[in-house]
Amino acid sequence: MLPELKSLEQFRSLLAAMPGVDQAAELAAAQHNGKLTKPPGALGRLEDLAIWYASWRGNPQPELSAPQVIIFAGNHGVSRQGVSAFPSEVTAQMVLNFEHGGAAINQLARLAGANLDVIPLDLEHPTQDFTKTEALSEADLIAALQTGWAAVDPASDLLVVGEMGIGNTTSASALVHALFGGEAIAWTGRGTGVDNEGLAHKAEIVKQGVALHRPHIKDGLDALLCLGGREIAAMVGAIAAARLLSIPVILDGFICCAAAACLSKVADGALDHTVAGHQSAEVAHQMVLQKIGKVPLLSLDMRLGEGSGATLAIQLLRGAIVCHSGMATFAEAGVSDA
Repeated sequence: MLPELKSLEQFRSLLAAMPGVDQAAELAAAQHNGKLTKPPGALGRLEDLAIWYASWRGNPQPELSAPQVIIFAGNHGVSRQGVSAFPSEVTAQMVLNFEHGGAAINQLARLAGANLDVIPLDLEHPTQDFTKTEALSEADLIAALQTGWAAVDPASDLLVVGEMGIGNTTSASALVHALFGGEAIAWTGRGTGVDNEGLAHKAEIVKQGVALHRPHIKDGLDALLCLGGREIAAMVGAIAAARLLSIPVILDGFICCAAAACLSKVADGALDHTVAGHQSAEVAHQMVLQKIGKVPLLSLDMRLGEGSGATLAIQLLRGAIVCHSGMATFAEAGVSDA
């Protein structure tokens, strides 16, 4: 049973005390991998994936049978600055589409055998425009973190978190610009498909927001408070909760990785239980992946969000696990081990 989140300081303390990998399971999984009927390293990164998964599940020969996908939705006050090609009403409309089974994520979750939860966060009340004030009050941020924290099913054995929210690529760009520095334009992409003029305007909004709040940002939670969104904060809460529950996580695209970056700037090793599902077509995603030390499993020029790329990558992880746990050893198969 996870404790209720009541303050940002409590959340920081929980992150600082996060459990680590099960070293005994990791060693046993690596030893088992070395006995399988294949040349050493012949399955490449699939071998590393299987051992990583086994180490976080505490089982040298695990199964993957109950993945969970959670889509969080939120609206952003900064969208009133004209940073998106679509109006804020689309967020609620897409939530209905998710609930009716009509989106890409519905099809991919079904294919992966994953339970899909869709959680809108106070859509009728967008965050504040972060070029003018803090995006979220501390109470709003704690509530959003708690929503994600409580949404993770303890019975699941893998987590994917995704998002929907008009304006949230602007928020994500501001977050990573604030956390990692550099130029605003380098962290700003086209999102829903803005033209060159729209892209330049969007980058200027990101620059303005970060300049306003930079003096107050000491870690990832400060950044969320000043520049984030409810759905981004909920992803942060869910990724952290999964760690306490020993549930590995596949990260999705740019916005999900911006949320993950916030965690990485609160506690060292906070993302050790995660892998990157894919590298999206969003211009700054590769940069974020490098900053958080993740090598993507797939690169398919996707930029949909919704947890779609990470959910597709469930199939790849499942392939790694079934080979690791299902293959015969040399001794079992009666094959000579060179």
